[in-house]
Amino acid sequence: MRLLYTLAWWLALPLVLARLWLRGRQEPGYRQYWGERLGFYGRQPAPAMDTIWLHAVSVGETRAAEPLIDALLAAWPACRIVLTHMTPTGRATGKSLFAKHGTRLVQSYLPYDTGAMPARFIRHFAPRICILMETEVWPNLIHQCNRYKVPVVQANARLSQRSLGKAQRLGKLITDAARGITLVAAQTQDDADRVRQLGVRDVVVTGSIKFDVVVPEAALATGAALRAAIGARPVLLCASTREGEEQLILAALARASLPPDALLLVVPRHPQRFDEVEKLIAAQGLAVQRRSGLAQGDTVAAATQVLLGDSMGEMFAYYAACDCAFVGGSLLPLGGQNLIEPAALGKPVLIGPHTFNFALVTEQAIAAGGAALVADADALMAQASALLQDPARLAAMGEKALAFANQHRGATPRTIAAIKPLLP
Repeated sequence: MRLLYTLAWWLALPLVLARLWLRGRQEPGYRQYWGERLGFYGRQPAPAMDTIWLHAVSVGETRAAEPLIDALLAAWPACRIVLTHMTPTGRATGKSLFAKHGTRLVQSYLPYDTGAMPARFIRHFAPRICILMETEVWPNLIHQCNRYKVPVVQANARLSQRSLGKAQRLGKLITDAARGITLVAAQTQDDADRVRQLGVRDVVVTGSIKFDVVVPEAALATGAALRAAIGARPVLLCASTREGEEQLILAALARASLPPDALLLVVPRHPQRFDEVEKLIAAQGLAVQRRSGLAQGDTVAAATQVLLGDSMGEMFAYYAACDCAFVGGSLLPLGGQNLIEPAALGKPVLIGPHTFNFALVTEQAIAAGGAALVADADALMAQASALLQDPARLAAMGEKALAFANQHRGATPRTIAAIKPLLP
């Protein structure tokens, strides 16, 4: 199966590269560092310290990895980290978050999973360990790690029932890869049970590292400045919205009875959709401003009904600036997104019915009183309207969200403890 998989990769590679070039029209970062994606790195002097390899595919995984990366560098002061990504936005996020570590953190794109390319990566960087964040499973990468005796750890791992079914349909390709993973640090007991069904031998439950993310002071300052630009108006944030959701939200807004001075702040998950979403807002006849158009000292116009969050790396700032947050990817069957960040900032959280990627944490947040489930976009607007017009209830729900987030901290030291036997 793995040989067929490898052949498929080589046959598809011209199409993959063509797609990369086309995506570069909207995101120029996709046209950079192609050598890294193909496993070519040029001649570089050997590093003066051992290497820990950590892979975080895109923005969410990179941000989630922050407390783990900080802890790894503290626990192994003689090591550096090579941080790999698949997307330019993930790489840009990593550059922003980890510049503080200087030469102890190096970034690269993950090479395509052809077999030869991951092997070149391993020979070049000589990692002592490979840590994959969350759900990443690459059969040839894992095979090459096994071949070169590099332990493979899946950290902050989650596996929904739906994803388990997909993996099982791939048969021996995935089960062989799973058996090649040295250790899985799972977010929940349910995740651990499903991972074991794939054949991973060593699985521990550590909790979610995302609870350990520390909100940067700079993000809080940016959020305060954005809130000052908005003024005293109540703010409903729709964060990390996905394609198809904005139409539902905007249509519901037209039917809703939000406070008359309320501001809807919409932040699409994917930056290539910023222009598209602005057109959707304008097509509804709503007055819109873009975050990128606000210079220091500017204010959001009183007539503006929707503020489009079209910046990267400012999600914490958007959460800090709002009164109530809806977490996207959940109105449509897309699995939901991480609700821990708004909870960690003490914001009441609203979330749609489709949360299979974050089922347990969503259930726990709702049970704690810090989050509420909404059936559809109309229910979202109704719930938000009720909260924004009831300051006491809004504050109480925010306090419960913060207490929930604080209660679940501690996954990072548990993950470090699990890794230590593999990395003396």
